[in-house]
Amino acid sequence: MINTQLFKNFNYEKIQSITAILLGTLLAFAQAPEKMSYQAVIRNAAGQLVQNQSIGIKVSILQNSETGAVVYSERLTGTTNANGLVSLAIDSGTVLSGTFNTINWSAGNYYLKTETDPSGGIHLNDES
Repeated sequence: MINTQLFKNFNYEKIQSITAILLGTLLAFAQAPEKMSYQAVIRNAAGQLVQNQSIGIKVSILQNSETGAVVYSERLTGTTNANGLVSLAIDSGTVLSGTFNTINWSAGNYYLKTETDPSGGIHLNDES
C-alpha cells in the first residue's frame, strides 16, 4: 500500500519556489566567456585538405555587420590533424587590437571574420 499521508504533506509550491530562486541565482552570476572555441577544416587553394601542418589564423570580431568595426583581433597558430581539422581558443593568441573580455556582447550583433594562412601564419597582416 502507498502511504497517501506522505503525498498530502508534500508541498509542491515550496519546491517550485526554491527551484526558481536557485535558477535565478545561477543566471545572475552568468558571465561572458573568457575564451571562445573555434574549429575549422583547412583546405588549400586547390581544395585539398591541409593535413598535419602548422597553420596561422587571424580572427577579427566585427560589430553590427560583416564589414563593421573591428572590436577585437588576434593571430592564432595551430596544427591540423589528418582530417585537416584545427581546434583553437579565441583569446589565447597574439592580440592585434582590442580586449576580448571587455566586448559588450549585448550591444548588438557581432560577426567573426577569419583569415587563414596554410603556411603557418607568417603571411597574416597585423593590421585590423
